[in-house]
Amino acid sequence: MKNGKKSNYLAKISLGVMGAGFLITIPFQETFMGRLLQGGFEAGLVGGLADWFAVTALFRHPLGIPIPHTALLPKNRDRMITALISMLEKDWLTKESIIAKIKQIQFADKLLQIAEKELSAATLKRRISSILKEIISFANLEKIAPSIEKEVKEYLHALKVEKILQSTITLALNEKLDEKALNYSLTEIEKWMSKEETKQKIGVIAKQLLDNIEAEGFLKLAISSFRNLVNEEKLGNMLQPFILKRITLLQREDNPYRHLILSRIREELEGLPDKEELMVEINNWKDTQVNNWSSIDQITEILKQLQKKLIVLAEDEEFIERYIISFIRSFINNILETPKKMESIENWIQNQIIYYLDKNHSKIGVLVKENLEKLDNETLINMMENNIGKDLQWIRVNGAVCGFFIGIILTILKTIL
Repeated sequence: MKNGKKSNYLAKISLGVMGAGFLITIPFQETFMGRLLQGGFEAGLVGGLADWFAVTALFRHPLGIPIPHTALLPKNRDRMITALISMLEKDWLTKESIIAKIKQIQFADKLLQIAEKELSAATLKRRISSILKEIISFANLEKIAPSIEKEVKEYLHALKVEKILQSTITLALNEKLDEKALNYSLTEIEKWMSKEETKQKIGVIAKQLLDNIEAEGFLKLAISSFRNLVNEEKLGNMLQPFILKRITLLQREDNPYRHLILSRIREELEGLPDKEELMVEINNWKDTQVNNWSSIDQITEILKQLQKKLIVLAEDEEFIERYIISFIRSFINNILETPKKMESIENWIQNQIIYYLDKNHSKIGVLVKENLEKLDNETLINMMENNIGKDLQWIRVNGAVCGFFIGIILTILKTIL
């Protein structure tokens, strides 16, 4: 703007000089030098005025007079804007030229270099910590819990008891849990059987069995005689050692009855998945329990506890350095060391840019048009005068100076002729 104003001021001075020179030299027309200078100033004044008219006519009516073919820019505003947009879209900023320029830029390499540089920045940890806390805190646990419950229930409904039971039984038998269970049972029975009160209970039960036995003939006489010889205490004293002895024998690894019991247990366990009615009942029971299970409160509480722990981790700079930044750095290094990945990422970035360019190329002209249409004529003219007015004002100066010298030359020629 300053340069434009200086040029305009200089143009006015040149025009004023020519006008003043023309008036001053009028009294000296009788002399050759007077006619020579007057011819120069006269031609300079005409040239300066003509160029002033031409320059002014581009932007507005000279002296406010609506002379035809003046104020060219305001009158042809729409045509100029259309021509400018067409020139931008078809000549200067064509799709092909922009795409060619895009393909010369290695976006992936530049982005990864920026990322590597930022990883070493002191403020990065705080930024990552802030972002992680925002993300974790933003989670709406009350809305997430029902979705998790739904997924869990669908998963449990899809589970087949047969497969779980088969794998569980196989694992149990491989770990010899059947033997451990038998040993535990025998140990507990042995402890219980060694008690005095257990001996008394055994004697009472055995006496009741003898009293309730019905028989005939000699067997009846034998049982009746034996019944009269023993009481609860004697029966307990006889049966308790006998049972304890049997338990001790069953605890031995080489006992054939022990192997028989274990074999039977294993057969029953391995055959459980093949019992269709039992499996149907278990599956129905499982589905009923899943349907009746309301776990939203428990899931929400678990998520809240998890959320608190994650926030604490997000505030730990060592955790961020060890896991987050280390992971990002390893990821970047892996990409940089793998040319195919770099090429793939680069192609993807460029394809995305080209895709959006293809979809939105016409918006360049629309944007220019919208911005230009926001300006009124006066603002637009001032803007153009401020940018190109300097050169236009020099046209006026050149017109005055050139006219001056041409006038001198013409005066000399006229004098000679």
